[in-house]
Amino acid sequence: MTCSVTHTVSFSLPLLDLSHPASTPGHTENEQPSLVWFDRGKFYLTFEGSSRGPSPLTMGAQDTLPVAAAFTETVNAYFKGADPNKCIVKITGEMVLSFPAGITRHFANNPAPAVLTFRVLNFNRLEHVLPNPQLLCCDNVQSDSNSKEFWVNMPNLMTHLKKVSEQKPQATYYNVDMLKYQVSAQGIQSTPLNLAVSWRCDPASTDLRIDYKYNTEAMTAPVALNNVQFLVPVDGGVTKLQAVLPPAVWNAEQQRILWKIPDISQKSENGGVGSLLARFQLAEGPSSPAPLAVQFTSEGSTLSSCDIELVGAGYRFSLIKKRFAAGKYLADN
Repeated sequence: MTCSVTHTVSFSLPLLDLSHPASTPGHTENEQPSLVWFDRGKFYLTFEGSSRGPSPLTMGAQDTLPVAAAFTETVNAYFKGADPNKCIVKITGEMVLSFPAGITRHFANNPAPAVLTFRVLNFNRLEHVLPNPQLLCCDNVQSDSNSKEFWVNMPNLMTHLKKVSEQKPQATYYNVDMLKYQVSAQGIQSTPLNLAVSWRCDPASTDLRIDYKYNTEAMTAPVALNNVQFLVPVDGGVTKLQAVLPPAVWNAEQQRILWKIPDISQKSENGGVGSLLARFQLAEGPSSPAPLAVQFTSEGSTLSSCDIELVGAGYRFSLIKKRFAAGKYLADN
């Protein structure tokens, strides 16, 4: 079996550990797992409900094996003033497959399992793709630009999972990185939250205004942006926060203001369009405009529109999870 890389990757992504087992003892392996966001863009598996304790994964050679998939994407953006043409966007992502720990015993009893083959849909939205070179194979001849078929090097996968099971005997599931990719971005249209920041810096006071707009067009399916935070440092010796709308937290020690909005979506006031305003009194003005940093997370959708489906028999998807979050999401005057 030969493996090949889809494209030359011109961006730098750190190579992470191939597996991130989640240890959840006390649950049966045939319960339905739910993927939970955890630790810097990694999906980990937990179980809902209770059980009487661990039990082996029992299945015959002809049964389908459960596999879970998770897409994680990070959007980095830089907005300059109110000019949409100056917006710089970079979106990266990864796709992880999760296997139940009991699959190692199944492989031990069935050393020639069916090859796990899947198809990534809307593949044409990706500019660069880096398959896991140890585990993933593909054909460079592509008849359909909208999808791409990959298959797993099963001997390498079985060896890898066996090694992980020996290192983490209590783990219930193993997460294995399969694909890293960069999404073809269309400037400000690809940002789920459009930003514009403006400063008025006088010797005795500073006026700060932040305009934001929820952008449904950036997402496969419009989902809420959760835990949105707007953080701006303000120098010039702030003595008083004279006016602020909506309410915000001023950290006098770190000299920065923080707005927190639980969620922004189509259901928000004005369809997710709003402004943040603040006026500061200064003792050592004027202030120097500083970049605004924004953070948010979102569940249930991606920015790439990528999806996954299995090809052939032997396996079934028990769960497919999608999420994106802000990376370096900045706006300047």
